[in-house]
Amino acid sequence: MLIVHVHVHVKPESIEAFKQVTLENARHSVQEPGIARFDVIQQVEDPTHFILVEVYRTAEDPARHKNTQHYARWRDAVVHMMAEPRVGVKYANLFPEEDGW
Repeated sequence: MLIVHVHVHVKPESIEAFKQVTLENARHSVQEPGIARFDVIQQVEDPTHFILVEVYRTAEDPARHKNTQHYARWRDAVVHMMAEPRVGVKYANLFPEEDGW
């Protein structure tokens, strides 16, 4: 498993629009065979800060995800909604062990 946390800081006036297009992307993303989980979370204290928690089955699956039409639509829609460039941080899964998924 490869876990990616994508940190996104959104302009205050774009919060609702960002949520709408991001949730649409998430609904399509969880249908991909290479995605085990795709969470969209919003910080309570700072509602302009979101984290996309993307759990991929293999190291190759993020590239496959980025080649989908729904990802391209999301990427193009949110580029002007962000207060700063998004940052992705990769993590390796230690527990639960892969056969527990």
